[in-house]
Amino acid sequence: MAFNDFFTGEIATELLKQLVSISRKSCLCKSTADNLITSIQELLPIIDEIKYSGVELPAIRQSQLDRFSETLRGGVELARKVLASGRWNVYKNLQLARKMEKLEKQVARFVSGPLQAHLLADVHHMRFETMERFDRLEGRLEQRLSSMKIGVGGWVEEAVKRMEVEEEASLGILGGVGLDLGKSKVKKLLMGRDDLNVVGICGIGGSGKTTLANEICRDNQVRSYFNNRILFLTVSQSPDLDQLRAKIWGFITGNEAMGYTSNHFVPPGKLQCEWGSGPRILVVLDDVWSLSALEQLIFRIPAYKTLVVSRFKFPTSVVNEVYKVELLREDESMSLFCHSAFGQKSIPPTADESLVKQIVSECKGLPLALKVIGASLRDQPEMYWASAKKRLLRGEPICESHENKLLERMAISVEYLNKKVKQCFLDLGSFPEDKKIPLDVLINMWVEIHDIDEEEAFAILVELSDKNLLTLVKDPRFVTQDPLFVSQASNLGWFYLVEISDFCSLNCRAGDAYSSFYEICVTQHDVLRDLALHLSNRGDVTERKRLLMPRRDTELPRDWERNADQPFNAQIVSVHTGEMREMDWFRMEFPKAEVLILNFSSNEYFLPPFTDDMPKLRALVVINYGTSEATLQNFSVFTNLANLRSLWLEKVSVPQLSNATVPLRNLRKLSMVFCKVNNSFDPSVLDLPQIFPRLSELVIDHCDDLIKLPLSICKVNSLQSLSITNCHRLCELPADLGMLRKLQILRLYACPELKKLPPSIGELVALKYLDISQCLNMRCLPREIGRLSSLEKIDMRECSETVSLPTSAALLNMKSLRRVICDDEVSGLWKNVGKAKPDLHVQVAERSYSLDWLDG
Repeated sequence: MAFNDFFTGEIATELLKQLVSISRKSCLCKSTADNLITSIQELLPIIDEIKYSGVELPAIRQSQLDRFSETLRGGVELARKVLASGRWNVYKNLQLARKMEKLEKQVARFVSGPLQAHLLADVHHMRFETMERFDRLEGRLEQRLSSMKIGVGGWVEEAVKRMEVEEEASLGILGGVGLDLGKSKVKKLLMGRDDLNVVGICGIGGSGKTTLANEICRDNQVRSYFNNRILFLTVSQSPDLDQLRAKIWGFITGNEAMGYTSNHFVPPGKLQCEWGSGPRILVVLDDVWSLSALEQLIFRIPAYKTLVVSRFKFPTSVVNEVYKVELLREDESMSLFCHSAFGQKSIPPTADESLVKQIVSECKGLPLALKVIGASLRDQPEMYWASAKKRLLRGEPICESHENKLLERMAISVEYLNKKVKQCFLDLGSFPEDKKIPLDVLINMWVEIHDIDEEEAFAILVELSDKNLLTLVKDPRFVTQDPLFVSQASNLGWFYLVEISDFCSLNCRAGDAYSSFYEICVTQHDVLRDLALHLSNRGDVTERKRLLMPRRDTELPRDWERNADQPFNAQIVSVHTGEMREMDWFRMEFPKAEVLILNFSSNEYFLPPFTDDMPKLRALVVINYGTSEATLQNFSVFTNLANLRSLWLEKVSVPQLSNATVPLRNLRKLSMVFCKVNNSFDPSVLDLPQIFPRLSELVIDHCDDLIKLPLSICKVNSLQSLSITNCHRLCELPADLGMLRKLQILRLYACPELKKLPPSIGELVALKYLDISQCLNMRCLPREIGRLSSLEKIDMRECSETVSLPTSAALLNMKSLRRVICDDEVSGLWKNVGKAKPDLHVQVAERSYSLDWLDG
């Protein structure tokens, strides 16, 4: 060690004292002094390590340290001058301030450049010395372990062997198409993409993420590529970030073998270096729960890669590419379950094959569920298996180990959510198993019971999707391709489902300010739904916040009937049955119920009489999963629903509406989907403004018997949004439509028989969005449309018969119009308008006709 090294630390300490004085006394130099104090405080531990290590530095590094020592010595002299300068000597103080700024840059340049290079250069030397030490240590360990053997092989060896056999057996079963495919994809991201610094593995709890990460770490190609330099760390929900950073930095520099895990030696902040190159390194961060923690554990330096394993999807700005773990196929599920339940890969002859298959089916390909439930049933009698199947069908734990190992472990994902998001997750258990939940229904329910607006509800939905607690899908029943063809196809029951990998990548119809959610549905893995039911069903049945029927049944649960003599305090009530007649119900009181969800499958349905005893009901959802529209009876229960704000009716025949039977004074939103509505719109008895005096949103979708709208709709002065979509027989709009002065959204999507818009449309002074896309027979737009001064957007894609527009002079009066979506055939007409209106954006839509869905 050179003589000058000994004094470097003393000089830095002296300069630090001077800077503290400057920070207190000098205004001009205060910020510079504070920055220098921070830098030097971080340097002092490293200087002390060099000073007391006794190691002779190479000549180049010694000369750089000497120059830095001279810089610090000059800094001490400069600091003395600053302290000695008079307050009123402004010119001299400005000169000294500039010199202080120059000193700050010199120190910062040394910290971010040569010092970091020196630390990384130590890797090669440290690695060689470490391997020598490990070789010596390994020899001593072998001698000590040999003396610990008990009998043949020794207890240590036997214990390790048992663990390896068990693990290899599970991996052998999991090592089918699913695991091999996942390994292949992640290996390509790690070894075949130099542009990716951070790669992710994500999936729901229990899907095998950690198993896949471990398998990648064991892979010979991966180990060879990274020269066996792989570090596996578990982060967890409450990590010690300083310790984890120190471990990672120690692994990078080679100090971890010598116990140098103090955070004093870790570079501050988010280290990102573009210089040099070094040996390849892979750090696996397992069980990562928060973005803020992850950002502190990522070191972006050459040849260094991070593999992040998490239940959540993180932004691509942090995790460059993500592989989502796939669930097991049917044959893989069976093999894994049989290994846990029977100790072999197939169903033994003595087992009930049908019963085994039903239980495996309930696990829905989730590895953790297959292993835990299989182990819970091992060596149990057949009656126990039959009981377990019934409990699984009801969403209940089959035994204590099932509850502790599976549901409680899955519950960790939910407990980590904030209170409001957790409540929204638990609400998902209110809907039937294996059924798509309309997004509109979910958003409406959350808005009503959680006191949030649609934007916040949407954000919660995206958060749950990012955390893999639900899946967003497009339901092409609501995404018409060729309208006439799909109309016929839908009558034949040809539906398909497409998963959305990234909700933000939806097309413009689903993503802008005027989008509707009717195209989107929510699905959820059965184990996650069971978790929501498990957490919701805690406590006494009359005190639960959610009173839920987990599976469709022919009658109401017996524990409901046993407690019917006292009030139920549930906020959400969900019933799932077949056909219900008046005698099938019994009286129940729900003084606090705000949401009632009625799911059924039948041609007739008697609405529950206890609806009368729900004075606080705000949202009612009626969904028929049968093959044809159901006739509703006992519609008179609506008489007492004075606080009802949202009503969703799906696949039912809507009864005739009249003021005497349905005075829904506070109803804000009415949705009728796949319904028969023509009988309900009898103009002789229908007075919509009297029945719905505060209605602000009306949705009529896939109602194939709707030919004309009732004239009284034009008098619903409170209406702000009118959506009539996929109604293929609608041929005419009321002439007085312009009376809806508060209407902001008019959506007439996929109404092929609609040939024109009424001239009174020009009187819709508040209209901001007009959608006439896929109105195939609409030949022209009325000239009165030019009077819509508030209109911001028009969507008229796939209007193949539209051949003329109003004059350019009329269209130029639409002062707020900013965007038009149209076909190429009419885009030229709009672009001519755009020449005089520079802020108008004309978007030519791509054709969406496709028959690919028939392959599914």
